[in-house]
Amino acid sequence: MGHLFIPDGVSDLEDRNMDFPRVRKSVREFQCVEGVVMAAAMETEQPNIEVFETAAASAAVDIEDSEEFEPYYVERYSWSRLRKLITDSRKLHGHMMAKPPHDFYFVKKNDPEGPHSDRVYYLAMSNENRENRLFYSEIPHEINKDSVLLLSWKPLLDYFQSVPDYGIYCREEELLRERKRIGTIGIASYDFHKESGMFLFQASNKIYFAVDGGNSGFTNEPLNPSPVKTSCSNIRMDPKICPADPSWISFIHSNDLWISNIETGEERRLTFAHKGLPNLEDDPKSAGISSFVLQEEFDRYTGYWWCPLAEDTPDGGKIFRILYEENDESNVEIIHVTSPMLETRRCDSYRYPRTGTLNPKITFKMSEVTINANGRIANVIDMELVQPFEVLFNGTEYIARVGWTREGKYAWAILLDRPQTRLQIVLIPPALFIPVVDDPVKRQKLVESVPDSIMPLIIYEETTDIWINVHDILHIFPQVKENEIQFIFASECKTGFRHLYKITTILEECKYKRSCGGYPSADDFKCPIKEELPLTGGDWEVLGRHGSTIWVNEATHLVYFQGTKDTPLEHHLYVVSYECPMEIVRLTQLGYSHNCFVSQNFDMFVSKYSNQDHPHCVRVFRLTGLEEAALHKQGEFWATMLESPGCPPDYIPPEMFSFHSKSGYILYGMMFKPHNLQPRKKYPTLLYTYGGPQVQLVNNRFKGVKYLRLNTLAELGYVVVVIDSRGSCHRGLKFEGALKYKMGQVEIEDQVEGLQYLAAKYSFVDMKRVAIHGWSYGGYLSLMGLVRRPEIFKVAIAGAPVTLWIFYDTGYTERYMGFPDKNESGYDIGSAAMQVDRFPLDPNRLLLLHGFLDENVHFSHTTVLLSFLVRAGRPYDLQVYPQERHSIRVPESGEHYELYLLYYLQENLASQIAAMK
Repeated sequence: MGHLFIPDGVSDLEDRNMDFPRVRKSVREFQCVEGVVMAAAMETEQPNIEVFETAAASAAVDIEDSEEFEPYYVERYSWSRLRKLITDSRKLHGHMMAKPPHDFYFVKKNDPEGPHSDRVYYLAMSNENRENRLFYSEIPHEINKDSVLLLSWKPLLDYFQSVPDYGIYCREEELLRERKRIGTIGIASYDFHKESGMFLFQASNKIYFAVDGGNSGFTNEPLNPSPVKTSCSNIRMDPKICPADPSWISFIHSNDLWISNIETGEERRLTFAHKGLPNLEDDPKSAGISSFVLQEEFDRYTGYWWCPLAEDTPDGGKIFRILYEENDESNVEIIHVTSPMLETRRCDSYRYPRTGTLNPKITFKMSEVTINANGRIANVIDMELVQPFEVLFNGTEYIARVGWTREGKYAWAILLDRPQTRLQIVLIPPALFIPVVDDPVKRQKLVESVPDSIMPLIIYEETTDIWINVHDILHIFPQVKENEIQFIFASECKTGFRHLYKITTILEECKYKRSCGGYPSADDFKCPIKEELPLTGGDWEVLGRHGSTIWVNEATHLVYFQGTKDTPLEHHLYVVSYECPMEIVRLTQLGYSHNCFVSQNFDMFVSKYSNQDHPHCVRVFRLTGLEEAALHKQGEFWATMLESPGCPPDYIPPEMFSFHSKSGYILYGMMFKPHNLQPRKKYPTLLYTYGGPQVQLVNNRFKGVKYLRLNTLAELGYVVVVIDSRGSCHRGLKFEGALKYKMGQVEIEDQVEGLQYLAAKYSFVDMKRVAIHGWSYGGYLSLMGLVRRPEIFKVAIAGAPVTLWIFYDTGYTERYMGFPDKNESGYDIGSAAMQVDRFPLDPNRLLLLHGFLDENVHFSHTTVLLSFLVRAGRPYDLQVYPQERHSIRVPESGEHYELYLLYYLQENLASQIAAMK
């Protein structure tokens, strides 16, 4: 656990003579009256760019006397004219809405009667609508290198528009899509079984399957997918194919785990955690589902895992095993949100653990399914751990990642403690589970039948005094020695930057003997590390979040990974030997930021790449060169999957800048200049911000349609500035960890320092007319900017902001702020609602935007701030979106948000009428 840090600014609280116990009492009173709890926000957006300038450059700039400059006033448009401008702009940018291919799977397609080729499957959204579909493309082994090969997207499936309620989702899937930040309709993900060619996916609240490849051969026409027949009357989610036998699939129905045979239609409920009662209060358990915090804050969206191999039985049958997580949320607070829409008027209730309160009680269980020789279910046994989870995994609060070793000998899990400063990788033998029985005597006999040698094995542990960022990098090699296991893992804790390590651990028998009674100590299950070989190193990081992973070629002993070795502002694909890591080879072109996927056969990779001047392009590269020099194979351009749509005619890319901050770090930013700069004019300035952990806004890639809004502002006559302050990612754990215990403090100082640097360098930046705007954490920083530096920010436009950290969730808030009772001053200083006396007394300076149905940063965050502002006599403006959650999804809402943003800035910051106020 990290040391307690008392943030600067306690004397500032005393100077304001504010009665904080009274304010906290008001918060508690507000909770009781409203019956609500609140939550905070996290955006996931990938980042990167390059170092262009330093603060030394500003010394050479002759800053002219500001008295000789006049303010530039943007043209004042009517609401209707602004609306037309935005509508026309969105139509113009519509050609850039195609969603690039993703979720690739490559297979070899050897046609004895035709040319050899590879087939690649993927999800993508065409320009026709916002539907995500399954496509495939053929990649020939030989091409005409004098011409560019553009791969055609062939639909794998017939369209689903004829399916009733297509694109309409149940509450569970709607919330899951919100967790994953999926804005499209259609297929969100798919499971694929290579040997049989079977695809399994969810669409329109139903499960479908189709077969392409395997024994059936490859199709050249769209397939007609078949629905999985079921007796279940409700939604089925999270479908998976049994890896040992693709005729069996699994899914979640009504918070329990089921399996089904797609050939015979046989179906069986495996778990009975959920009772199906109408009241959420009376039905707190679930099986096979990850809780809200695990989905939102740890990016784990499933709660069950098939063993990759089946065990044969003497009579010709098989035994399947499924490890699953059981959650008991009895002690987790229930939130009620009532829709304001008169036609629905429904109340939405869900469990939400706010910081400092209890998380769900978790445990591992296992379902053991016996299939007889005729392919029918012969027996199902629900199994539990031989000792309670909290005994075997003492101190574990979060199950971050789970899987199985390839031989099925062990399940593995990555575990975190509650402060998220200790991580453990454990191996769990299936023999550690015993059948669930009600009779205590029978249970004790089952416990005694498990040998003392059967215990969890902790094969790796690390700690930090900052926090541990969960990632997706773990590759466990096949076990070749009974007493050893080797794996590749990425760690930030050793050097402060995430790097790859090949680790060999000796599997030693546990010191603790269950038969002797008592409880195991913290070190009893730890296994000694034999070797820890660094594969990468330096002041840069291997990417492991937001979908980044590694690809390990065990035949050539190479590992492919994405990282920031050349610049923190670009992502590239690299390769290194994990046996002799002397050299790291880059496979992608500098000057662009790449998001790559390496084929399953390690002979190709796909790159979606762009830079500030060129929207994304998706291309296939073949790894060519001598087999004996596999490390030095080059990525040769082979085919194009998606051509860049080109920039809109009105688009001018931002200029990148950097400066040496007082903190000692180089900070990066980008600036959209007004399109028609006039001499001796000062322009209104908007600081667009996020500023929180796990996000980097400034990088050398095209930002997408939502950033075209910033280009529109520049076209109207605004300077738009974006700065990555301390706390943002891809700069190392220490840089990100500057926020530890003091969110809302260091970010604003860095952002203001960046504005002042630009104002000193560019005389057209008007520091008397600066607005700040952002969404989620950016909305929170917009409030904190107005609170902490009201002399800098004339206007703050805060979207879906956290206003009280004590009302956000455990997983996020405690990671960065610690526990409320141990960092009371940090929670107070960092919460905008506790700073109501610092908000301006003059009107038209604060606009709050919020979706009423926001289940992440609850609307009550805004409500409690408004309540405090009213009590303090402070003015504000408010825009509510009744049908929106944390992300704005309804197109009309998005258009209205852009319209209101432009109008509010025009009326209160940038026009002649604003100057007269």
